[in-house]
Amino acid sequence: MTTETPETTPATPSYAEADFAVDSHRAGTLREAGIDYLNRVRGGDMGSLPALLGLLVLFLVFGLTTDSFFTNLNLANLTVQAAPICVLAMALVPVLLIGEIDLSAGFAGGTSAAVTALMIVDHGQSWPVAVVGGLATGAVIGTIIGTAVAKLGIPSFVVTLAFFLALQGVMLKLIGQGGSVRFNDEVLRGLAIKNVPITLGWVAAIAIVVLYVAIALFTFRRKVARDLARPPFGLVLVRIGVVAVVVLGLTAYFSENRSRNPVFPIEGIPWMVPVVIVILILMTFLLSRTTFGRHLYAVGGNTEAARRAGINVIYMRIMAFVLCSSLAAVAGILQAAYSGKVSPGSGGGNVLLYAVGAAVIGGTSLFGGRGRAIDGVIGGIVLATVDNGLPLLIEESYANYLVTGGVLLLAASVDALSRRRRSASGV
Repeated sequence: MTTETPETTPATPSYAEADFAVDSHRAGTLREAGIDYLNRVRGGDMGSLPALLGLLVLFLVFGLTTDSFFTNLNLANLTVQAAPICVLAMALVPVLLIGEIDLSAGFAGGTSAAVTALMIVDHGQSWPVAVVGGLATGAVIGTIIGTAVAKLGIPSFVVTLAFFLALQGVMLKLIGQGGSVRFNDEVLRGLAIKNVPITLGWVAAIAIVVLYVAIALFTFRRKVARDLARPPFGLVLVRIGVVAVVVLGLTAYFSENRSRNPVFPIEGIPWMVPVVIVILILMTFLLSRTTFGRHLYAVGGNTEAARRAGINVIYMRIMAFVLCSSLAAVAGILQAAYSGKVSPGSGGGNVLLYAVGAAVIGGTSLFGGRGRAIDGVIGGIVLATVDNGLPLLIEESYANYLVTGGVLLLAASVDALSRRRRSASGV
């Protein structure tokens, strides 16, 4: 007699849910997107939210307590004042992403600006050639620093501190003790003292909005076609509306005459603004849309895992410092255009501290692996707002240092607490 055992069918695992659920989940509603964002904030992923809230508070305080803060002239000066710090802060983002630091970035920018100025004044070169010379100087400095850090294994703090001191000697040799070099090229100096023609400004603003709309809709449509994770379409429309209001609103605001002398009108967006916007777009594309950017985040997140995944960690670390010093050269040139000269102290003082503070305040982590180019811009605007608005409220200079130091300490504390909460929540 044989005993028949009933045939059992093994349970089929739900591969769609187990393996690819994240890639194929469809967009929810605006409410669900808001709840998801709040959950991420509670989990420690706050991004630039603290900086944006702080900026709002600063604008309210200075706007309500002073009469001149919200004038067109003052806000235009604020944007020009913030531009070099924003660019230098963006320069530091790649280095901070891999968990390193560059203490020499300020003087790297000053040295590059000195080379640019001397090529124009002493050697009669045109401004494009001089700018290329300045950028090449920054790239060489970054290559040497990156090689010492990545190949020789010297801590970045030590290497960049050495360059912090050495580059001051280089600038003294180039310029001379107590001397300065005029930065009066019409085009380069015009970045700080001239404005975009109103018609050209409106054409550029409309083009930016149209381009953003096209990219946003194309990206959403492509994700729908491939059934990939995507935000609700309503959220896409909200983002488009915010960008349109900000870009067109600022263009209209700066198109008004802000001169105190009716005979000499001052109208249009300062040229520093489109320069920063172009650099921001390029940096954002590089970090978020290229293999280089993905590898940079991977090295910053887990160096050993990145190495085992086949990423050339040494190359990535070197290129992070090259990119940092090259962008620092741009920041140095913009700062020279703002001040009208280059001196042995250019890039010193609080320049580097402000730049590091701007990146951290904007949301870039000091521990590596987290940060965006726009963090430097947001943080730079925060520090420039403090530097611009506080003297209108309190004349004593000590208050500026106290408030700026407090803001930086608060940002570092938020970064540390956010990292702890992310670790606790497994993010």
